[in-house]
Amino acid sequence: MKIKSFLAKPFANFVYQQIKKGKTTANADQQSIFNKLIKSASKTEFGIEHHFSVIDSHEKYVKNVPIRDYEKFKPYIEKIKEGKHNVLWKGQPIYFAKTSGTTSGTKYIPITKDSISNHINTARNALLCYMAETGNTKFADGKLIFLSGSPELERIGNIPTGRLSGIVNHHIPKYLRSNQLPSFETNCIDDWEEKLKKIVDETVNENMTLISGIPPWVQMYFDKLIEKTGKKIGELFPNFNIMVQGGVNFEPYKVKLEESIGRKIDTIELFPASEGFFAFQDSIHEEGMLLNTNSGIFYEFIQLEDINSASPVRLTLDKVKLGINYALIISSNAGLWAYNIGDTVKFVSLMPYRIIVSGRIKQYISAFGEHIIAEEVESAVMEVCRLMKVKITEFTVAPFVSTDEGKSYHEWFVEFEDSSIDIQSFTSHLDKAVRDRNVYYDDLITGNILQPLKIAKVQKNGFINYMKSIGKLGGQNKVPRLSNDRKIANELQIFIVK
Repeated sequence: MKIKSFLAKPFANFVYQQIKKGKTTANADQQSIFNKLIKSASKTEFGIEHHFSVIDSHEKYVKNVPIRDYEKFKPYIEKIKEGKHNVLWKGQPIYFAKTSGTTSGTKYIPITKDSISNHINTARNALLCYMAETGNTKFADGKLIFLSGSPELERIGNIPTGRLSGIVNHHIPKYLRSNQLPSFETNCIDDWEEKLKKIVDETVNENMTLISGIPPWVQMYFDKLIEKTGKKIGELFPNFNIMVQGGVNFEPYKVKLEESIGRKIDTIELFPASEGFFAFQDSIHEEGMLLNTNSGIFYEFIQLEDINSASPVRLTLDKVKLGINYALIISSNAGLWAYNIGDTVKFVSLMPYRIIVSGRIKQYISAFGEHIIAEEVESAVMEVCRLMKVKITEFTVAPFVSTDEGKSYHEWFVEFEDSSIDIQSFTSHLDKAVRDRNVYYDDLITGNILQPLKIAKVQKNGFINYMKSIGKLGGQNKVPRLSNDRKIANELQIFIVK
C-alpha cells in the first residue's frame, strides 16, 4: 500500500464519524447557523437596512428579509465592486465566482474567507465518506482529473474573479497536487476543443484512477480517448474505479458513459454551485445526496407552485416533507440573504436529510398551463430508452405554439446514438410516459388542445456544435432541458436532420 492511500484511511474514518454525528443534529445545527449568520452580519449595510439587530426568530427574518434573486441583489454587488466594505458580509469577498445568468447576464457571486471552506471541504468529505464506506483508498495513489474551467483569475473591483471550478483549483491540497491532471497550462486554455485535445494527450498514458466533471463533458473526453486509442476507457485505465459527477441529472448520460468505460464503476454525485456547495452523496448504497446542514448555509424551502406568490410560505428544514418539489432558498456566510438559487430539490429521506435535484425554476414548459418540469421529462425519456434499448446523447424540449386550433405541441430535439431508431414508436411511447407523469399535460392531450409531442432528430454532435456556436462549449455549461419559448429551438434548426 502506498503512503497516500495508507494515510487516507484513518482521516477518512475520522471525518466519516463526524458526518454521521451531524446527521442526527441537522436541525439544531441549522438553528445555530441561523443565529451566527444574523449576529455576524448585524453591522453590515444589509444587516442594518434589514434590522438584523432585532431578528431573533425565523418568523422575524421572513418579515424583514424578502426572497431575492440575483437581479435584486445586484445593487449590493455593484457597491462591493466599487470597493466598499461591510456590504453583505464583514469586510470584502476574497473572490467573485463568475457565472452565466439567463436574464442577468454575467453574475458575480461573492465568496468570503468564511465561506470558502464550504466549497473546498465538501468535495473532500464526499471522497472521504466513500473511502470509509467502501475501504477503497487506492485511487489516492493514482492520477486524478478534474474537468474544470480555467484557473486564471481576473480582477473585478480589485477582487480576484473567475469560474468557481477555477477558483477551487487554487485550493487543491498540496498532497494531491502531484496527482492532479491536467497541467495548469492546459487548464488555462479557453478553447474547449483545443483544451480537450491537450487533456487527452496528457492523460492517455497515465494511471488514471479518478475522473471528475459534468457528465456530457466527461463523455466528450471519453469519446476522444476511444477515438485516439480504439480502447474502452476501462481497458485504457485499468485502475480507474471512481467517477465524481454533478451539475446535471446523471441518469440520461449513465448508459452511454458505462458503455464507454466497458464495466461498472462507482460514482459519487455532488451538488455544487457558485452560491454554495449544498449536498453530496455520502453513501453509494443510498438514493440522494446528504444536505450540507453544518457548513455556513441556512436553508429555506418553498413549494414550487408557491414560488411566484406575493407571500410564499418559507419552510425551515424541520418542516419539509418527502416527495415535494421545493425551490431552494439560502442565506450564507458568503453574504447571500434569502437568495433564490433557481434550483428545485426533492427530499428522498428525512433521517438523514437527503435530496435529489429535480430541476430549475425557470426551466419548465407551461405554454398551455401544463407546467412540466425537468424531472418529469428526464424520467420519461429514460423509461422509454430502457424499454426500447435506445441510447441518446442529449435532448431539449420547447413548445410549438400554433395559431391553428389543436395544432400546438411539445417539440423534442433529440440526438440519438443510433440513426436507425423507430422514431414513430419512440415518439408514441415517450408521449405516453410524459402523460403518465403530468396530469395537466394528459388533460391537454385528451381534450385535443395539444397534439402529441413531436421529435426533431438532431445530427450527430449537433448539441456540441450548438454549444460551440453560442460560445458555451465545455467547462460547467449545460444544455437546458426545457424552455418556455422557442429561442433554443430556433437556434437548433441548422443542426436538425432534414
